Amino acid sequence: MSVRERQMTLLVDERFGVGESPVWDADNNRLLWCDIPAGRIHALSLETGARQAWKFDGPVPSFGLAQNGRWVVALANDVILFDPEVGDREIVATITHAKPNMRLNDGKVGPDGAFWVGSMDGTQEAPLGGALYRVAPDGTVTTLTTGIAISNGLAWNADGTLLYHSDSRGSMWLDCWDFDPSTGAATNRRRLRDNDLAAGRADGGACDLTGNYWSAGPSQSRLNCFAPAGTLIDSFPVPLRNPTMPCFGGPEMKTLFVTSLDSKEEVSGRDGILAIAMDVPGVPVHKFRR
Repeated sequence: MSVRERQMTLLVDERFGVGESPVWDADNNRLLWCDIPAGRIHALSLETGARQAWKFDGPVPSFGLAQNGRWVVALANDVILFDPEVGDREIVATITHAKPNMRLNDGKVGPDGAFWVGSMDGTQEAPLGGALYRVAPDGTVTTLTTGIAISNGLAWNADGTLLYHSDSRGSMWLDCWDFDPSTGAATNRRRLRDNDLAAGRADGGACDLTGNYWSAGPSQSRLNCFAPAGTLIDSFPVPLRNPTMPCFGGPEMKTLFVTSLDSKEEVSGRDGILAIAMDVPGVPVHKFRR
């Protein structure tokens, strides 16, 4: 059965400024996601349909799961630990950006237990100031690469040996690195796709257990599936106006949840969160080791 024949359900029919960073919380059988400009993290229980939301002072670009029920959350400049039960917040690290008015962007917890997060340079002026950082559990910040417009697309394959990363503006590329999950070392960077406007600029990404990389293409209202070597093996439209990021979840990790943004453009489609039934499960969610 092809993906085009799969059931696609609009799980959440709601317009978000920039719906992003969907995270499957298996311990609580719920889907989490953020609305970046609204500064909110949302939760939806798949069992009861109950909704919750947590408000932050400023944008929330991305977040991930941490130990003891906490979350690691990227704000504009800070990476914090947040306890959703009591509201406690603890600063893990502070990022100093290369230019004024920059902020953090796409972020995920890697198989090394660190939080990987990029930044975005909205000026689009050379030299580009965006970067990709590794935030270790002890708060140590390491810069992996610089010269990025909008850092995006973070995902790891099943055994944690490949790291995917994209720039969704500027030259618009998708890269892959060899990755050591025991140390967090990323080496042997190579270009997989470059300026692929037909498939839609590469936004958020996720990997399935077969090794394929799924990427949202918001500029074309599509989802794209790439083989590890970068070959486009599937591309199909979705009924969202601007899909931003897929994530695997559900009891068997065989549901692909897709967030979307409100671009204010007059394009066809819906807003909210889409759920797509899949044959292949996704890579389990990693937790920040703190």
